[in-house]
Amino acid sequence: METHHDDIPEQALAWHEAGIGSALATVVETWGSAPRRVGAQLAVSGEGGIAGSVSGGCVEGAVVVEAQEAIADGAPRLLEFGVSDDEAFAVGLACGGRIRVLLEPIVAERAESGGLPVGILRQIIDRRTAGRAHAYLVDTVTWTRRVVTEDGADEGLNERFRLDRSGFEGAEFVAIGNPPLRLVVVGGVHIAQALLSMADTLGYASCVIDPRESFANAERFPGRHLVHDWPDAALKALAPDHRTAIITLTHDPKLDDPAILAALESDAFYIGCLGSTRTHAKRVARLRAAGVSEEGIARINAPLGLDIGAASPAEIALSALAELTRALRRGP
Repeated sequence: METHHDDIPEQALAWHEAGIGSALATVVETWGSAPRRVGAQLAVSGEGGIAGSVSGGCVEGAVVVEAQEAIADGAPRLLEFGVSDDEAFAVGLACGGRIRVLLEPIVAERAESGGLPVGILRQIIDRRTAGRAHAYLVDTVTWTRRVVTEDGADEGLNERFRLDRSGFEGAEFVAIGNPPLRLVVVGGVHIAQALLSMADTLGYASCVIDPRESFANAERFPGRHLVHDWPDAALKALAPDHRTAIITLTHDPKLDDPAILAALESDAFYIGCLGSTRTHAKRVARLRAAGVSEEGIARINAPLGLDIGAASPAEIALSALAELTRALRRGP
């Protein structure tokens, strides 16, 4: 499996299998200011090693201490850290607030202490490896646990999957595990090189569509998923969903327009197109002539990116990803 910066469960399993013990800490609730979202995780080894984070500072130190006790007795804990504005920076919060952390030591199947059975952890990791959306549910009263896939989930979890939102349902904490977000870039131009590199840092699984192999080739995009097909056919094969962003960069209507038409038929959460205001006006005229509705045209973000005065390819990529992130987190 490809290694990502958020392979926290995998690291916890590796420590457990190495015989040094491990625990998983998960942010389950926040109030006020908190630097990590609900669902953020920290793995702690029995030797004090850590991977990931649950805050931005000294909360980790306190969690590591609690984790050593949890690994020793095999019992889970719910921890709460609250601070005033004056004390916030000392515990890694930007300003006053509280966070609640679920701490689960990894235990053998036969353990009765309430810890996280290694078999359940392996189920989670198997689904992550397969790229299958899943939910891990743990009852914080009885400590019973289950893992369900999106297609087998309760009706009430559908909205959580759609919004990628972990949280409590009564006493049961629901941790949503969606596969990586996808970024599809049409046009293997210079901006695409910077765009994909930055998207890696944000955790996107990305690919480049361009029938022109002189643009999209292994020399220019080493190790990338390249599709040398016409954009409309390629996009239909990729089946973009509500966790997919699509950006067109070619400046060539013969390539961009079919891609946009295919993108508008999908549930992509973001569609962005490179080009000036004048270029976009001509694009809109062509799309209207092709029968695209005003609602469809309104889905297109163009000129591409937030207006930050971007000039270089890297700055344009940055502005595009900023706009894309705003659409992901706040909606269109």
